[in-house]
Amino acid sequence: MTRVAAFININRQEAIDLAGDLIEWIEAAGHSCFLMGDSAKAINREDIAIREEEIDSSFDLAVALGGDGSILYVVRKVGDFGVPVMGINHGRMGYLSEVEPELAQQRIQAFFEGNHEIEERMRLEIVVDGLAGPLRGLNEAVIEKVDTGRTVRLSLDINNDFFTSYATDGLIIATPTGSTAYSLSARGPIVDPTHHALLLTPVAPHSLFDRAVVLSPSDNLQIQVLPDCEASVALDGYIVAQLEVGQSLTCKAAEKPARMVSFGGNSFHRVLKEKFGLSDR
Repeated sequence: MTRVAAFININRQEAIDLAGDLIEWIEAAGHSCFLMGDSAKAINREDIAIREEEIDSSFDLAVALGGDGSILYVVRKVGDFGVPVMGINHGRMGYLSEVEPELAQQRIQAFFEGNHEIEERMRLEIVVDGLAGPLRGLNEAVIEKVDTGRTVRLSLDINNDFFTSYATDGLIIATPTGSTAYSLSARGPIVDPTHHALLLTPVAPHSLFDRAVVLSPSDNLQIQVLPDCEASVALDGYIVAQLEVGQSLTCKAAEKPARMVSFGGNSFHRVLKEKFGLSDR
């Protein structure tokens, strides 16, 4: 019997509609399914609701029904336990969600039968001064100004060696998976998500050095807020902390990667062509 944890984006009716039938099918096949977050209430299945603290390595699969944001949520909950994540795409871009809704049962059955691959994706780990414990994300950490009328000044040390300071609207530290998210809109490089690297991309920098930098995944970064503007810290789109002047955070590659379920037919290059409308010759 396979243990499945699932999350539904309850703001997408099509995801809710699919989830009810999909869970009944999983249970009829002799497997167990549990619902995270507000998912159980959305489909009147409170009997299979699961609390965050009950999520652990005993699960064999985690399914996200929604867009890329839903997958980021699921990875945050199960990434530390090595649980493989499958995304069923009910969003717009679908960089992370490989399975289209009409193929959901077929792909989950293929997973049950072992006919799948596991693609490991590097995650970030950040530690903010004054906060207990590290925080981890799949896409990016962003240090941004909080005063819309000013820039924030940030100093960057790499492996305890001062590198440079930025006067900027923000600084993005992205994984290769996150290279097609916020970093891309700030003109950062597009990197194949299976690579391991730290991508530094300044947002609207007010300095001569305005280039994105690709660093080793073994590098340890420390960012400190310089006088005289505070900053916020966001991880995968969610603000997790406020940084006062003089406060800092450290960022490095997380020890455990995200484990994404893949079926080998949707190469990164093909996804790029589709999302950017690149035509064939």
